Amino acid sequence: MLPNAVGPVIVQSTLVLASSILDAAALSFLGLGDADPGRAEWGLMLANAQTLPGRAGRVGVLSGVAIILVALGFTLLGEALREALDPKSRR
Repeated sequence: MLPNAVGPVIVQSTLVLASSILDAAALSFLGLGDADPGRAEWGLMLANAQTLPGRAGRVGVLSGVAIILVALGFTLLGEALREALDPKSRR
């Protein structure tokens, strides 16, 4: 039973990790993140870039792309691990 449960557990844990990153960025964007503005947070970078679109537009785009790539990366990593560890897909 355990070998059949490993794949779904890994996929679910990587999906939860990706959604946690998105949640943390969203809370930071709304101003509910870390109170220390000296720490770099992607949501705070997006919020700051929104106030200065002309000068800090690149920061907003790069932080948004970083959030997307990390969340997508964890999701794809989970899918790849599921494919590698799934006993039904082995031949």
